Amino acid sequence: MPERKQASDTKMTVQEAGRRGGQVVRQKYGSEFYSEIGQKGGKARREELGSEGYAAIGRKGGEVVSQDREHMSEIGHKGGQRVRELIREGKELEGANASANTKKE
Repeated sequence: MPERKQASDTKMTVQEAGRRGGQVVRQKYGSEFYSEIGQKGGKARREELGSEGYAAIGRKGGEVVSQDREHMSEIGHKGGQRVRELIREGKELEGANASANTKKE
């Protein structure tokens, strides 16, 4: 019969330990606990950064994204297609409204 390993003999990765710990906390406190922690952390971060801090983060992100010319071209193309759709839909609505007004007269 194989011997059972003692708890001290088993090795656990940091990732596994974190996962198991998270499961225990979730069972003990419920998912609302995580929501509260997240809200408190978000509020503290908002007070720490302020609007200027968030603006700086947005600028940094925009600078990084704008370096990818292929991505910028793709999103510009998608935006143009969407504008074309909206114009077409607006013209269709104008046409439908004009027809409805003509019938009333």
